[in-house]
Amino acid sequence: MNAERQRRIASMGGKAVPNEKRSFSQNRRLAAEAGRKGGQSVPGAKRSFSQDRNLAAVAGRKGGQSVPDEKRSFSQHPELAAEAGRKGGQASHGGR
Repeated sequence: MNAERQRRIASMGGKAVPNEKRSFSQNRRLAAEAGRKGGQSVPGAKRSFSQDRNLAAVAGRKGGQSVPDEKRSFSQHPELAAEAGRKGGQASHGGR
C-alpha cells in the first residue's frame, strides 16, 4: 500500500471498515484488553493525567459536554451507569 492510500484510509478514522467487521465491536474482551494495554504502555511518570489532576478534570468535563443530553447513554439508563461504575472499579483495583 502506498503512503497516499494509507493516509487517506487513516483519515477516515475507522469508517473504511463496516461496523460488523470491526474487531472491537465483535469482541468486547479484545477491546478491554487493548484498553488496558494502551494505558500500561506509557510509564506512569509520563501520563499527563497522572501528573496534572486539573487537566484530567477539564478533559472529563469537556468529554461529558460534547454529547447532547438526550444521546448520553448514562443519563438515559442509570442502571448502565451503575454497571459501568462497578466494572470500572474492579478493573482499576485488580478485581478487589
